[in-house]
Amino acid sequence: MEAIEFFGYVGALLIGVVLGLIGGGGSILTVPLLVYLLNINPVDATAYSLFLVGITALFGTIQNTRLGLVDFKTAFIFSLPAFSAVYMTRAMVVPNIPEIIYKSETLVLTKEVFIMVFFAAIMILAAVTMIRDKKVSSKTKNQAAFVWIALEGIVVGFVTGIVGAGGGFLIIPALVLLGGLPIKKAVATSLLIIAIKSLIGFMGDLQHITIDWNFLLLFSVLSMLGIFIGGYFNRYITGQKLKALFGWFVLLMGIGILLKELT
Repeated sequence: MEAIEFFGYVGALLIGVVLGLIGGGGSILTVPLLVYLLNINPVDATAYSLFLVGITALFGTIQNTRLGLVDFKTAFIFSLPAFSAVYMTRAMVVPNIPEIIYKSETLVLTKEVFIMVFFAAIMILAAVTMIRDKKVSSKTKNQAAFVWIALEGIVVGFVTGIVGAGGGFLIIPALVLLGGLPIKKAVATSLLIIAIKSLIGFMGDLQHITIDWNFLLLFSVLSMLGIFIGGYFNRYITGQKLKALFGWFVLLMGIGILLKELT
C-alpha cells in the first residue's frame, strides 16, 4: 500500500471522528479525500461519499437513539422534502450535466471541474459558518418554523445531491433556531437526517455508476469506528472550540481545491 493510499484510509477514520464529535463536517472531507488521495473520479466520489457518510451517520444515530437524543418528529418534517430533492438531483440532474459545460479558446469547463469548484464553494461557506459560530439559543417550535425547516430541507437536499455532502453545517443551525432543539439534540437529529438523506441519494446513483463494494465497505467500517471514537470524546471536548478549529481547516482545504481546479 502506498503512503498516499494509507493516508486516505486514515482519513476515513477521521471522517467518522468528526461526525461523532460535531454531527456534521465529515462529509466535507470525504470527496477531496477520495479524489485527491485515492484518485477516484469526482462524479463517482460524490456517490461514494453519500454511501460512506450515510452509513456512518446511521451508526451514530443508533448510538444517539439509545441515549434519547434524537427528535424523530423534527427529523421527519425536515427529511421528507430533503429526501425528494437529493434523490431527484442524483437521479436526474447530475447525470444530465454535460461532460463539457463551457468551452472557449482560453477556457474549458468540464463536468468534473464544475463539481469540484462547486464543492469548494460549499466548503468555504461551511467553514465561515463554523468559524463565526455564534452561540444560538433555541426558540419555541411553531407551525411557521416547521415550514421553514421543510424549505431548508429542499435546499440541503439539492446541495447533497450535487456534491455528496451531508449538509450538517446547514441542518444543525436550522434545527436549533427553527426547530427549537438544544444543541446536543440538534447534533444527534442531524445525524439521522444525514444518514437517510445520503443513502437515498446514493440509491439514485446505482443505475448510473459501477460501485467497488469491497473498497466502499472497508472505507465505511473505518469511518464507523471513527464515529464511535468521536462520540466517546464528544463527552469531554467542547463542541464550540472544535467547530472553530475544524472550520479553519475546511477553509484552507476549500481555497486549496479552488486554486488547484482553476489553475
